[in-house]
Amino acid sequence: MNQQQLKKLGLAVIETELDSIAALKPRINDDFAQACELMLACEGRVVVTGMGKSGHIGNKMAATLASTGTPAFFVHPGEASHGDLGMITAKDVVIALSNSGETGEILTIVPIIKRLGIPLISMTGKAGSTLAKEANINLDVSVEKEACPLGLAPTSSTTVALVMGDALAVALLEARGFTEEDFALSHPGGSLGRRLLLHVADIMHTGEQIPAVSKDASLSDALLEMTRKNLGMTGIIDEQNKVLGIYTDGDLRRTLNKNIDIHTANITDVMTAHCQTTRSHLLAAEVLKVMEDHKINAILVVDDNDTLVGALNMQDLLRAGVV
Repeated sequence: MNQQQLKKLGLAVIETELDSIAALKPRINDDFAQACELMLACEGRVVVTGMGKSGHIGNKMAATLASTGTPAFFVHPGEASHGDLGMITAKDVVIALSNSGETGEILTIVPIIKRLGIPLISMTGKAGSTLAKEANINLDVSVEKEACPLGLAPTSSTTVALVMGDALAVALLEARGFTEEDFALSHPGGSLGRRLLLHVADIMHTGEQIPAVSKDASLSDALLEMTRKNLGMTGIIDEQNKVLGIYTDGDLRRTLNKNIDIHTANITDVMTAHCQTTRSHLLAAEVLKVMEDHKINAILVVDDNDTLVGALNMQDLLRAGVV
């Protein structure tokens, strides 16, 4: 089999699965909305269960729900009938995945779920199956055909179940008013958490680390301050510590092109007045966008009275993992 034939086979799989996903659109119906309402009203957790490939999809679904504001976990149906069923309480909602709707391990625990009065949402490929009939709500995830040419390996069916699970999770996310900051709280260890939770106050230089000179300083004094603090810039302040301007490495290059004497020039003659500043309570990701939009590599941090309270540069954002 040559490369062209292999590519053709790959494309055929994608086309089949795309068609199966497109067929889901009319199934985002009243049953879907009622399933969402059951989960929104849940006082406990959403328990997802499934065997084999459906179990893998269910595991991912539970993880997506949990990270988007809906407390959820996965229970293996085989283990559930051997003790793990005790993890499910009367306040929970159960989502059971089975393409055939006849998975023995799931049907074994259905009577217990029903006896406890736990709402059961099924996701099956057969509306007339035992599981679909026993469920409070059945979500139709049937497919016309699997992408597998033998029609045996779960391919289109697992993709459709995954998409339906994502649709549930995102609908619930929106309904709960789940925010970026909420999402970051459940992902504190990753770069996403750093980007969304880190504030300017967490990474800015403060106190003696802030590069700053008075408005009466000479240009040479300002250059010495820039060298000492090593942030590639210095702030220029008045007697009340209010920011009048900034002088950066870029300003120095422009100054040298003007043949200005660095020993005699006053810093206020060459500084950038009315410079861009930021506030300590802002997210570092917000400040990164400001710096990128204004094409600057360093920024001064001020309070509500424009008093200098901190400074940071692009290297600080890089070290913090925000960039």
